[in-house]
Amino acid sequence: MTPRTRMNVYFDPALLKQVEALALRRNISKSAIVEAAVASFLSGDTTEKLEAAMSRRLDRLGRQVGALDEDLAVLGETLALFVRFWLTFTPPMSDTAQAAARAKGAERFDGFMQTLGKRLATGDRFLKELSRDVDSLAGDDQMEASKPSGDPA
Repeated sequence: MTPRTRMNVYFDPALLKQVEALALRRNISKSAIVEAAVASFLSGDTTEKLEAAMSRRLDRLGRQVGALDEDLAVLGETLALFVRFWLTFTPPMSDTAQAAARAKGAERFDGFMQTLGKRLATGDRFLKELSRDVDSLAGDDQMEASKPSGDPA
């Protein structure tokens, strides 16, 4: 162990609490934290390290935004396709049947909202299910393609 020299330093109480909390979380001494912070502050390549870390974070955020954009596009297309089919295949109703249809629609909507609430609470997501279904279908297609045909050549 290298010899250490004692130094008394004054800290803002809020900053000292943050240092103490970090020391407890990481199970290291407060002196080690302060020493690492001062060494980092005095090192000449701090700017490059900070830029590299920031660049990695921005790249990760860019990928996440790209994935969100793709998910949003899937959801938009899904909704548009549903509305198109619903408008195409739902016949017009007479005035007498509309009251019963409204009541049934309200009942179905309540059921839909309850199901949606349960799925959101459990973390089930349509896009996760969709990707699992697509992956399993792709796997089934690959297995079918790899099976030898029954016809002798």
